[in-house]
Amino acid sequence: MRALATGIGLLLAGSAATSALAAPKLGGVLGDHAVVQRNQPIVVTGEAIPGEAVTVVLGGRSAQTRAQKDGRFRATLPPLPAGGPYDMLVMAPSGTTQLHDVLLGDVFLCSGQSNMEMTVERAQDGFGQTMGSADDQLRLVTIAKATSAKPLDHFGQQPVWAAAGAQTTGGFSAACFYMAQALRKAANIPIGAIHASWGGSQIAAWMGEDAQRAAGRGAQADLLALYARDPAAASRAAGRAWEDWWRDKTGDRPGQEPWQPDAALDWHPVPRITFYENWGVPALETYLGMLWYQKTVTLSAAQARQMATIAIGAIDDADRTWINGKPVGGRGGWDARSYTVPAGTLHAGVNVITINVENAYSTGGMPGPAEAMKLTFADGSAVPIADGWRYAVARRVSGTTPRVPWDDITGAGTIYNAMISPLGQTGLAGVAWYQGESDTAYPGYADRLTAMMAEWRKQVAVPNLPFAIVSLPGFGTPSIAPGDSGTAQVREDQRRVAERDGHAALAQVIDLGDPLDIHPGEKHEVGRRLARAMGALAYGTPTSASGPRAMHVARATSDAVSVTFDGVTGALHTRSATQATGFELCGAAAGSCRYAVATVAGNRVTLTGDGRPATRVRYAWADFPVVNLVDDAGLPAGPFELALP
Repeated sequence: MRALATGIGLLLAGSAATSALAAPKLGGVLGDHAVVQRNQPIVVTGEAIPGEAVTVVLGGRSAQTRAQKDGRFRATLPPLPAGGPYDMLVMAPSGTTQLHDVLLGDVFLCSGQSNMEMTVERAQDGFGQTMGSADDQLRLVTIAKATSAKPLDHFGQQPVWAAAGAQTTGGFSAACFYMAQALRKAANIPIGAIHASWGGSQIAAWMGEDAQRAAGRGAQADLLALYARDPAAASRAAGRAWEDWWRDKTGDRPGQEPWQPDAALDWHPVPRITFYENWGVPALETYLGMLWYQKTVTLSAAQARQMATIAIGAIDDADRTWINGKPVGGRGGWDARSYTVPAGTLHAGVNVITINVENAYSTGGMPGPAEAMKLTFADGSAVPIADGWRYAVARRVSGTTPRVPWDDITGAGTIYNAMISPLGQTGLAGVAWYQGESDTAYPGYADRLTAMMAEWRKQVAVPNLPFAIVSLPGFGTPSIAPGDSGTAQVREDQRRVAERDGHAALAQVIDLGDPLDIHPGEKHEVGRRLARAMGALAYGTPTSASGPRAMHVARATSDAVSVTFDGVTGALHTRSATQATGFELCGAAAGSCRYAVATVAGNRVTLTGDGRPATRVRYAWADFPVVNLVDDAGLPAGPFELALP
């Protein structure tokens, strides 16, 4: 050790005069105050001068490597136990990079959409929790939002670590913080929490190319690759796909579609450029679906023969835009749109702009701002296009419109490429995943989640990396009759994935939802339940990871069905009633589900039959189910659908 320290001192002294700009640059999330995963090989990547030797030193261990022709290097230190703080040195003839106050402990990645993104200061009891959160052994880092059409090997904005405290905790993910805080108290070692989430994002945006193909989304991966090479060609292909989708759904013949300039729809004047809920039209105050927008613009021959750009302001949630019946662009997200109009699209005289806008949640339409809406020509001149729009309510079609794979939050790996891929082989002890609200209208969530988990595990080289998955809480009108539910189907997909996986578990929060708020504020308990699941997975804690789980259904008698639960602490109980609510018996036919009388004893629930055929049992199958089944630990029984033998 003394010889190593002497050598380090000589190297530092020799490099003191070297420009700091020439020193190696590190990749991943390594930085001052970072937590590095204990008991796993420590992979250090970065950039240095091509061909030069690079030495990495941490905790009395060192590793040597050499930068490749492109300047990238990769060194692997042997596993180290929990401890610190240490300085990490990355030394090369060109200079030395030093990281200070580095701890070795357990590192957890937290990811998902807005319910993972919700910060401590926005959640319930945020002020008190923030003020009392100081812990130098609990380190936090947030990955900045970014997207890319190609996988990146470094972050565009280098993440910055900080210890938990009054100045840092409030702006961090609440669910992630409370999970990490609970794990820190239980494990009594340094804990690092990496937060990477994006509100409204679909799971597809978090899946890289391998996961896309594994989930049957190879065509989307191919189109994204085309977009990276040739955006115009990809846009044309996406436009054709959208048009094919519309014709398939509606039966419209080519030339008879609503985007044609002479489309005969039930047109009405657009009162003003704002969300359509603000127009004062009663039928649109709570409308979710599609509107067609159309306007005309008269151009000179000189204007028409130029290439142009059309800016239509922000769109909520997704658009598809045509000029004179020719597609010029379209995508999802809530930011401003600007599309290239190829030469030959416009013509002298009257030109017709048609836009389809789809809104799936909350406000929708074309909110502007009006001054941003214009047609700009190659010579720099522009024509404003905010006035004179008309609208028509679109025909109802099943499903949602195709989204382009380069969308920020609905794309085919756009978020993965910029926010997960740059993590490289960062050592992790587990992943907390809170997402699914944006996938409730898209079948096949189980395939996508399975593929994403496999890809992330492969990236960090931990085949059995634990995943703690939040089963979606209730949101929406409380159910008064059995019916279909996209949210319930996502919960069921999450359950099936966790059951099959062997290294995943659910954090059940069906009782923590809010029928009026898709972002329920009680995140402290969400974090505790994530910690419970992660504790069982990552630390082998001898407690039920998820609480009561339905494991077996059987015909108890000719007219009764029994459901046996595993993971029960003590026994099952019904809150505020003598019977359990939310159980359904279903036949094979659609619409055959009905509520069943359910009584509880020990770890078993018995459903009384009604003389009608029953082939499956469902529980809590609604957007917002009203249920009351818990165990002695106060944990709710999880939603499920199981077939009867």
